[in-house]
Amino acid sequence: MSHGYPILMDVTRRKIVIVGGGRVAARKATGLIEAGAGDITVVSPKFVAMFPAGVKRLERAYDVKTIGGAGLVFAATDRPQVNDQVVRDARQMGILVNRADADEDNPGDFVTPAKYQDQNVMLTVSAASAALAASIRDALQRRWDPRWTKMATAMQTLRPWIRDHPALNPDQRAVVFRLMASNEAMDVLSDKDVEALRAWLIERHPELG
Repeated sequence: MSHGYPILMDVTRRKIVIVGGGRVAARKATGLIEAGAGDITVVSPKFVAMFPAGVKRLERAYDVKTIGGAGLVFAATDRPQVNDQVVRDARQMGILVNRADADEDNPGDFVTPAKYQDQNVMLTVSAASAALAASIRDALQRRWDPRWTKMATAMQTLRPWIRDHPALNPDQRAVVFRLMASNEAMDVLSDKDVEALRAWLIERHPELG
């Protein structure tokens, strides 16, 4: 894609259609299930053995009726002409579509980047090719700091407390959030626990007490 705007999308309430039954389509389905998608339909004359459970299979050739009412569509067959048709149909229907094979003349609307996830922290990488993106992701994964994951988990407890605290104005909240992202705060959490981090924050910002 020549242009791209990065977003994270909630797929839990979207109807998703994948066109294709091969290994690429199976990986798409697996990733969507891991992201919480629960309404996935896959259309293909045949399916590879590695295809995950939890999807509705339509064992037939693609036709435009298949994607009616979908919120997301994935064109993931090994036939460029079929992927072309899926992209054209989805766009005519105003549905966001991803195309698994590269095509500069008729690309999809979005790409799925290389991803690494550790509990509540997700790292995604997009580059000039999928292989390069995966290589960069793997290099960053080897340098992963486990304190980041622990702080992301602590944020689930402490962020609402800070966000809704009546004694803090928006500027003060921003200061506290930046403090929580500091190495010093992560060291406190790593050595102790969430309540010790809460006490450490109150010590520096008494208005939180």
